[in-house]
Amino acid sequence: MSAPFYYHVFSLPRELLDTLVPRNVVNQAEPPSRSKSSSPVQASATGARACNICLGATFPDVDEQRVHFRSDWHRYNVKMRLNGANPVSEVQFSQLVDGLEDSISGSASSSEGESDDSDAIAMLVHKTRNLARSPSPSSATPSSPQTPLAWFHSPPSTQIGVYKALFPTSSTTSSHLSDLRELQKGGDEGRTWAIFMVAGGHFAGAIVRDDDQGGLTKKGKPKKPKPSTEVLKHKTFHRYTTRRKQGGSQGTNDNAKTKAVSAGAMLRRYGEEALRLDIRNLLQDWVEELDRCERIWIRASVSNRRTFFDYESPVITKGDKRLRTFPFPTRRPTQSEVNRCLLELTRVKVSHLTEDALRAQDEAYLASLPKPKPKPPLAAPPTAAPTKQKDKPPQLSPEEEQLREKWTRLLDMVRRGRLEALQAFWAREDGSRGGPDAAVPEWTGEKGETLLQVAAHAGQADVVQWLLEDLHADPTRDVPLAAGAVAEEDGQESDASDAPALPVSVRRTAYDLARTREVRNVFRRCAAAHPAWWDWLGTEQGARVPSVLSAEMEEGREEKKKARRKGLKDRAREREAKEKEKEPRTPSPVVSEVRESRTAKAAENTSGPRRLGGAPGAAEGVSGLSAEMRAKVERERRARAAEARLKTLGGAR
Repeated sequence: MSAPFYYHVFSLPRELLDTLVPRNVVNQAEPPSRSKSSSPVQASATGARACNICLGATFPDVDEQRVHFRSDWHRYNVKMRLNGANPVSEVQFSQLVDGLEDSISGSASSSEGESDDSDAIAMLVHKTRNLARSPSPSSATPSSPQTPLAWFHSPPSTQIGVYKALFPTSSTTSSHLSDLRELQKGGDEGRTWAIFMVAGGHFAGAIVRDDDQGGLTKKGKPKKPKPSTEVLKHKTFHRYTTRRKQGGSQGTNDNAKTKAVSAGAMLRRYGEEALRLDIRNLLQDWVEELDRCERIWIRASVSNRRTFFDYESPVITKGDKRLRTFPFPTRRPTQSEVNRCLLELTRVKVSHLTEDALRAQDEAYLASLPKPKPKPPLAAPPTAAPTKQKDKPPQLSPEEEQLREKWTRLLDMVRRGRLEALQAFWAREDGSRGGPDAAVPEWTGEKGETLLQVAAHAGQADVVQWLLEDLHADPTRDVPLAAGAVAEEDGQESDASDAPALPVSVRRTAYDLARTREVRNVFRRCAAAHPAWWDWLGTEQGARVPSVLSAEMEEGREEKKKARRKGLKDRAREREAKEKEKEPRTPSPVVSEVRESRTAKAAENTSGPRRLGGAPGAAEGVSGLSAEMRAKVERERRARAAEARLKTLGGAR
């Protein structure tokens, strides 16, 4: 299979070059502007396929599109789109990459390139977010898609794209065609380029020359232009400057943090210094070739670019017009990567679209451009309406704060049933809150109005008994319906199951808040022990206790329970005796089998030797049986023993 054919940027066919016209949106002289302040739309890439994320970048075939989807530029734009930011063009992405302190791919091996690239992209996104700047390096750059390629159209259906970085720095969109024609004039010695790449301690450099093999054929006609690339000089080397899978050079880490004193850190510092010296010595050795170079391509981060410029009497000055950066992502610096980048720069991108397809593509492109947001009309400022301000919590005095703290502690001990702590707290405070019937403040949000009601609702029987008998708390106090929202929560129904039914709008007391029988019995016992203290049984003005519970009533209840349990046991015993009398007294077949087996075994043992210890016991009788037979024998033994006990009990009566 032959290699695919492609055009070389320095040897375009004359018939193609003469028919080229600059390609822009709708093939007009001036691109349409969206607004007065918007910049002209630059030439956009064309092709059969496009990437909607990377500002409408198009590709001539599927292979180019797949390469784009695996590129760092595409992955960076995907991450920025997910973060809600705007994507960037390929040139802008290259400028952002130059701002990093280390390379995209780092110094890891080729087998780990994908994970290192992902880490570098994440680092770039994180740095962009931290700097709080737009992904575009210039705020004046228009939001329309930017492409590093300059496209030309040759009727009827051929389009070619050339990297703009090949043109002079002063070149404009209108002069791209003339600059492209100037590139076809290679001169007597051809064009010489210098390519340098440094990242993660890796360095690759080369000086190449493109020369057209011209001349005449045997028939006297000019030969078809065929470029020849010659590598004049090349060099690669590597120094240990970056920790494996860590990213960032040692110098950058020293500037950001405290200078490390480990052996690895000192080795990396030595590697950085040695790498700088190696590069500068190489530039000095190639100074004559560099002076004759038409373009100098450098791929390096900001810190690594200082290696080329920031020293005394540099070979390459910082403002040299020959300097260029690669307008596409690059991989780890190697000799093969240098050759790939050279091929990518000189290979012309070709697509074949008809006029109708181009027109449809232009219309789709114009429709996809973001429309400017219309400015809302300036409306008259609305009249200041009275705004409802939220009630701010009142400022409390130290005395009020101390009182709130005491109420909070008191209610917490009542709810948890901490009787001893509650008694000590009550004795220490000496009833400074107004006695046991003092109203609970509304800001607490409690359901009851008094401590007795809070304790009854919490189900603390010991606290309720202490409040009723020792502190003489009033059980006839009404439960506040509005303050505690009892009517909404309980629907006017009593929690006590034995309390009288509550009609609508009828009062409730502490007894109605009791949810357990134990707490309700405390009220009933106190009503029996101290009937003269309160109106316990009253429903209109009393405590709404349905009945009293004296000690005699509790003893009688316990005696009834004991008699009932004894009767149940007697009836169960009689039922068991009747069932045993009805059972037939027939020998069990299992016992018969056991007896026969014992007889046969005894007959066998009479002729043979016998063990010391006398006749075999009960354990020897079942030793030869299976596990199932032994279980049956054991059950039969227990049944016969139970029958014997029952007979003994019957004879004793």
